[in-house]
Order: sequence, then structure tokens, then C-alpha cells
Amino acid sequence: MIHFNAIYQDAIEQHGSKKAVDEILHSRVYSATDEEIKATPDDRYLSMISLRIFRSGLKHSLVDAKWPAFEAAFHQFNILGNAHLSDEAIAEHMTNTDLIRHLGKMKAIRANAQMIHHIQQEHGSFGAFLANWPVEDIIGLWDYFKKHGQQLGGNSGSYFLRMAGKDTFIFTNDVVAALVARKVLDKKPTAKRDLKIAQEQFNLLKAESGWPFAKLSMLLALTVG
Repeated sequence: MIHFNAIYQDAIEQHGSKKAVDEILHSRVYSATDEEIKATPDDRYLSMISLRIFRSGLKHSLVDAKWPAFEAAFHQFNILGNAHLSDEAIAEHMTNTDLIRHLGKMKAIRANAQMIHHIQQEHGSFGAFLANWPVEDIIGLWDYFKKHGQQLGGNSGSYFLRMAGKDTFIFTNDVVAALVARKVLDKKPTAKRDLKIAQEQFNLLKAESGWPFAKLSMLLALTVG
């Protein structure tokens, strides 16, 4: 087990001063309130999920520059319309040179619209579902996206949550290196047992500090680089 004060001091030593660490944390870390998460329209969540998927493996600025064309082609990511997207419509999108023509990622838009539509039926809105999920089991939410969504395995689920403002930690290379150096893990966690160990460690750090996971995750990364 590692303690908050120890990693805070390590980050200060790495970056020269408490002021430097605090400035980095303040400029890079954002978490929305539950009310803000609930108030965000579900089509924006489908857009965010899809943007995250298309960014994977590509230069973000390239994808971002094309995103207005995606918004237009997919009708501002209307949930019901995209949940019922036909194979013929996807094939037509694959001929649109304004888009990034990746068939698997195109199909993921439909699959993830279907996931969101199903969640709407059970929870009223996708935003309510996100807001009400307990962060103490954030790995359970990652697992839900992996099982019920498409192309949301690996870090994609956690990166989407960070984009949406839902509090989460992320296993960046620096975060993993920090956890390995402190013998919490011996490698990037993929097995349920290791994910649970990481969740328990972040829960303890949160209880000690009162900080959100996003800030704690960044603090760990700052102990490395």
C-alpha cells in the first residue's frame, strides 16, 4: 500500500516545488459534477465515444479537424438514428472522403448507439447512468463498456470517461510505472485481480486525501515524469 503524502512528496522532488506540482494539476485535471454529467445530452456522449475511438492510433488533430464532417454525416450523433444505421448507410459513409474511412470504427458508432439506447431504456439517460455509477468501482464501468460496447477495451473506456468529466484514473505509461515502482503492481493490469488491486489502492488514496481519481492519477504520473 502507498500513502498520499509519500507520493505528493515524490512529485514535489521530481518537479522542484509544491507550486510547480499544484500548477500542473490545476491546469490538466478536470472532473464534472454529477449534475453536469446528467445534463449533457446523450448524443454528445456518442460523439465523445466515437471521437475517442477514431483518435486511437491516429494523430488527434487530424481526427479533430474531420469531426465536423462526422457530426454532419451521422446527424449530430442522434442515438436512435445511429442505433438503426443500416449496412448500406455505413457502406455509403465509407465512400465519403471527408471522413476517416475505417469500417470497424464506423460500425462501432452503430454498436455504441445501441448500447446507449439500451441504457436509456433502463436508466432514463446515459448521463444519469454515468453520474450514478460509483467511482469506487470505476473498473466495473470500464468492464461494462468493454462487454456491451464496441472498441472500448484497453484504455479507451477510461479515456472516454476522462473526456466526459466522469472521475476515473487512467493507466498511462507513467501511472503504471509509478505503481510498479511502489510494488502495487508488477505490470500494466489487465487481469481482474490486478485491476481490483489498483482500484483498492486508488480508493485508499482518495479516502486519505479527499482528491478525485483524476487528480490522484496525474499526481502518480508526476512522480515519474
